[in-house]
Amino acid sequence: MRAVLQRVSSAAVRVEGAVVGSIQQGILAYIGIAQDDTEADVARIVDKIIHVRIFSDEDGRMNRSLCDVQGSVLAVSQFTLYGDARKGRRPSYHQAADEQHARQLFDDLCRELRERGIHTETGIFQAYMQVQSGNDGPVTILLDSSRAF
Repeated sequence: MRAVLQRVSSAAVRVEGAVVGSIQQGILAYIGIAQDDTEADVARIVDKIIHVRIFSDEDGRMNRSLCDVQGSVLAVSQFTLYGDARKGRRPSYHQAADEQHARQLFDDLCRELRERGIHTETGIFQAYMQVQSGNDGPVTILLDSSRAF
């Protein structure tokens, strides 16, 4: 499982012109799910989202987590995080999970965030979405549940 986390002052996702999810301070999390991902990958990414220290403390140092600042998460499913462009010019998505597996793990991730007390909004799975965000910093972190990076 891969995630791109952006520290945001606000973020919103629109589908067909209508806002379907929005947050204020928190994390915009683009989530990519691979064919072989499991609940263990969900748990690892959820733990990182909640506890990664990317929010500034009173001294301006990134020393606070999402929990510390009582922030929210806007989770957006994005299979293109598994795009492989090493060969040719058109990315291959052969590592990305099929729709059923991806939807299940994405839903599990969002449920786990909510169960841990994190206000979580989402886009619409497999919809064409337009995402707007105020990237705060900017701060962008890449995560991979297999620790590839």
